[in-house]
Amino acid sequence: MAKKRRKFSAEFKREAVQLSEAEGASVSQVAREIGIDPNLLFRWRRESREKGDPFPGSGTARDQEMLALKRELARVKRERDFLRDAAAFFASEST
Repeated sequence: MAKKRRKFSAEFKREAVQLSEAEGASVSQVAREIGIDPNLLFRWRRESREKGDPFPGSGTARDQEMLALKRELARVKRERDFLRDAAAFFASEST
């Protein structure tokens, strides 16, 4: 059975490269500690040296999250306003 391919965030890759470049840390040890194959970490290090910032990210996840949060905020505001109006209505009916 084939393994499912894992995706790592750009931030995770950057931090893994920084950990592996720290004084006294071996790449193999760091890779085992964070749960990835050492060859993958070696590749990330090589890409980092060659390209500067090889993990730019597309930005779509953040944009989608922002839209979802805006929608949720609008929904919560509508619910709040409805409850406020309902409370005012029932308060005026009881007097």
